[in-house]
Amino acid sequence: MESLPVVTIYTDGSCKHGYGGWASVLICGTYQCNLCGSALHTTSNRMELTAAIEALKRLNTRCIVHLYSDSEYVVLGIHRYNKWLRSGKSIPNNDLWEELMNLIAIHKVIPNWVKGHNGTAFNEVCDSLAGYARENRIM
Repeated sequence: MESLPVVTIYTDGSCKHGYGGWASVLICGTYQCNLCGSALHTTSNRMELTAAIEALKRLNTRCIVHLYSDSEYVVLGIHRYNKWLRSGKSIPNNDLWEELMNLIAIHKVIPNWVKGHNGTAFNEVCDSLAGYARENRIM
């Protein structure tokens, strides 16, 4: 059986008046990496997807990933993406969904929903970082 490193990732996105921020916290053993960035003319859903994409892009080997997000759009979308494709309908943010699903195909990703603003430490860190990135236009 293949032995893979286990990584925990928390993500969050934020948007206000078209200015967006995203953040991720990657944890592997005692290693922790905080990431954040921003975008103009965007939406909250795009920032939520970007947070997950940017985190997964940082992994340089195949991993088991416990992905935590307070975005039902992201968590449920990961499970429903193939159904959306089969429907033949247009998929909002499909450019980001395609990128996310290609990254997920590399790893063994276990998506988990966490209630936002509920005291979950790393979710709160992501929320703060995403807001900071949005307000300060961190690129």
